[in-house]
Amino acid sequence: MSSIFGKVIWAVITGGVVSSLGKGIAAASIGALLESRGLSVSLIKVDPYINVDPGTMSPFQHGEVFVTNDGTETDLDLGHYERFVRFEASKKNNFTAGKVYETVIRNERKGNYLGGTVQVIPHITNEIKKRIKEGGQGKDIAIVEIGGTVGDIESQPFVEAIRQMALELPSTSWAFVHLTLVPFIKASGELKTKPTQHSVKELRSLGIGPDCLICRSEQELPKDEKKKIALFCSVAQDNVISMHDVDTVYSIPLLLNKQKVDQIILKKLNIKSKDPKLSDWRRVVNASLNPQKEVNIAFVGKYTELQDSYKSINEALEHAGIKHKTKVNINFVLAETLSPKNVKKVLSKTDAVLVPGGFGDRGIEGMILACKYARENQIPYLGICLGMQVAMIEYARNVLKLKGANSTEFDSKTKHPIIALITEWNDISGKKEQRDKNSDLGGTMRLGGQVCKLKKSSKAFKMYKKHEIVERHRHRYEVNPKYVDQFSNSGLNLVGTSVDGKLIEMIEISDHKWFLACQFHPEFTSNPRDGHPIFNSYIKSTIDK
Repeated sequence: MSSIFGKVIWAVITGGVVSSLGKGIAAASIGALLESRGLSVSLIKVDPYINVDPGTMSPFQHGEVFVTNDGTETDLDLGHYERFVRFEASKKNNFTAGKVYETVIRNERKGNYLGGTVQVIPHITNEIKKRIKEGGQGKDIAIVEIGGTVGDIESQPFVEAIRQMALELPSTSWAFVHLTLVPFIKASGELKTKPTQHSVKELRSLGIGPDCLICRSEQELPKDEKKKIALFCSVAQDNVISMHDVDTVYSIPLLLNKQKVDQIILKKLNIKSKDPKLSDWRRVVNASLNPQKEVNIAFVGKYTELQDSYKSINEALEHAGIKHKTKVNINFVLAETLSPKNVKKVLSKTDAVLVPGGFGDRGIEGMILACKYARENQIPYLGICLGMQVAMIEYARNVLKLKGANSTEFDSKTKHPIIALITEWNDISGKKEQRDKNSDLGGTMRLGGQVCKLKKSSKAFKMYKKHEIVERHRHRYEVNPKYVDQFSNSGLNLVGTSVDGKLIEMIEISDHKWFLACQFHPEFTSNPRDGHPIFNSYIKSTIDK
């Protein structure tokens, strides 16, 4: 293997024709296959947009912001990577054009280029190469996914950097995989290969020839189409792969393995490995496609029009369903449409209620109504981040009778600021972090893995089977410590705290069938092979009558 020689071997995933073809899933699936052969894998996503990171981008534009354990706000594809491959991503595994240009300009201002003219080549491309190399350190194989589509002006510096790296290293150090679209025209009943031909032509014009073509299509590619694509794209016919629509994304590793994608890559890289162990993936797919039970979840959020905004939660619910061989039907409810008049009608037939994270006051009152309905009607409730803050506000208003209780994020003049801006905390390394209301938005939240201490008498402790857990955070507001005693004395169990005991991390209601809320984001550490303790327990509560 490569690591014997102290070198990293590279597999690069590019895409053409249109975006959102599934490069992230393809990269993650290839990573899963290589890992199943005993190789250590790193996955790197490079994004061509100018934002420094996705942290301040609207969910409607970019989907979910995935948070790594080291507190980096990253692209949602890193969620795919961690779900498919047993590795922990970090700040080295995702960077943007904005981050690259920011670094180069800062170096220029410091005089690090000795007064030379700063250019895309070599300064920008050198910085890209440096960051890619850092992301692959210590692993046998590093898989690099280039965001966007080949031919876009934004992605050209990244493709050029990869081309340069390939020239600098032996040919057995690189395998190029190109993902492209083969559309099906229903009117004529034909699959069209021309977009793929043009995409490969564009890639070759930039100095890169694909070793393997993965073709996205609605249906499996017939042999004749594969032969045609191979001829016009100068790729071996066996290296033209059909990645057609399937019932679950977790069957993609098996689909690619059946077509020997992992063998194609390893042959190009001159690596001999163990046979793949794919029994876990077969078990996952079987449980996903052959459920024995069915439950309905009311998902009350503010970005429900774009389900990618909650990608990790959706996946975590599916993982718990796989764990219990249960089909989880998610009914997305736009929070701002809920009112006292319709809340019963909307939620009366649901098996459980979930309120996710989010920012801003839109839909908050609808979330509070959903929480109240779940609490009063013994319906399992899971609140995540904002969902916990909503639960605290609802409890304060309707149980503690604190009229007008709210978060200062939504009402700065509330008489009962149950939730307030967190100004000081310790990160996972023990370093003290401080913020105020005037701090910049980007990267200023409480982010990443934080230790949470659980009460041994709690349901949460039974879920995790440990006293201390580490979960990932992404928020600016916390439970106001001034109200802790009032909550505790009224029957609301504050079962999880920060290490110093100052911050409330988890709550439960003991006499409720299942009522739990957490300030952190458990969805970020869920995977299809194991699920997550909270989601596993949550779904189990819905099927235990």
